[in-house]
Amino acid sequence: MKAVILAGGFGTRLAEETMLKPKPMIEVGGKPLLWHIMKMYSSHGINEFVVCLGYRGDIIKDYFVNYHQLNATITVDLAADTCEVHEHQVEPWTVTLADTGLHTMTGGRLRRIRKFIEGETFCMTYGDGLADVDIGAAIAHHHREKRLATVTAVRPPGRFGVLNLDAAGESVQSFTEKPQDEVGWINGGFFVLQPEALDYTTEDPECVWEKTPMERLAADGQLSAYRHHGFWQPCDTLRDKQTLEKAWEAGAPWLKS
Repeated sequence: MKAVILAGGFGTRLAEETMLKPKPMIEVGGKPLLWHIMKMYSSHGINEFVVCLGYRGDIIKDYFVNYHQLNATITVDLAADTCEVHEHQVEPWTVTLADTGLHTMTGGRLRRIRKFIEGETFCMTYGDGLADVDIGAAIAHHHREKRLATVTAVRPPGRFGVLNLDAAGESVQSFTEKPQDEVGWINGGFFVLQPEALDYTTEDPECVWEKTPMERLAADGQLSAYRHHGFWQPCDTLRDKQTLEKAWEAGAPWLKS
């Protein structure tokens, strides 16, 4: 099975980091978010990846082209123009880096990598979020449901404390600091898809996966939800990055999924 990773957006809400590099290359624990996502899938036996490139896709290409040297102890002889590799650690990954357009939206990017799916069930997620989702369980759920698409449903981290007021609105009956169920279930990424799900997309650069395609899949009864109750954290702001750094220091739960 392959995993498709959307890695082409501009990441404007994290301009501090994304002025010079795409958001999936923001580092947590000294490694790009993209690396963390791929390690997560790899821990579930998925080692073939299709990465949808857009903004600063050259940086992602350079990272994987030079991955061997970046993760090895080497001796460089400048006069002889040689490079000797002494030891290295390389993951068993096959990575297809597909240019899907600078301004293409998520649905259009998916449609443009269809030829790399080869008619098989595949996983798909965003290149800017980490979670300890049990990918194997999500895939099993998808096969049991026999629908074209499965989305991992999560409850977002609460941002504010909630006050429960009396009828007059003057007395606080209870207070809950940042409850996780402040809102309902949301799209947490980590999809499992049949290739036919891409029939709901188009190559139109304006096609947004999270709008018409997902809405139509749901209306047709072809979208199931795999509920995830564990760790889930997007990286949309500098504060989110700091949260992920703390989680990394605490043991990186997404690498133990």
